[in-house]
Amino acid sequence: MWIGWIEFDILLGDVQSLKEKRSVIRPLLAEIRRRFDVSVAEVGDQDQYRRSQVGAGLVAADRAHLIEVLDAVERFVAARPEFELLSARQRDHHSED
Repeated sequence: MWIGWIEFDILLGDVQSLKEKRSVIRPLLAEIRRRFDVSVAEVGDQDQYRRSQVGAGLVAADRAHLIEVLDAVERFVAARPEFELLSARQRDHHSED
């Protein structure tokens, strides 16, 4: 069993409040969840309205599938015009590690 996750550091565009931030982040999280069938959440910078830390994770039977899904999630997030992806960090572990 392989366990993997990816973390994104995101700079939001023209956002002036936490309410506006939620209106950008919530649809992003829902679309990632729907499109890639992964667990996803805002995991940091909840009190800053122009920044967000988002994490997505999944469990897979083989590493190739795990990497394929995480790479697809990264491409999807990077292509979103409403914010700038500052960094993405990927990790994976085998259950026997």
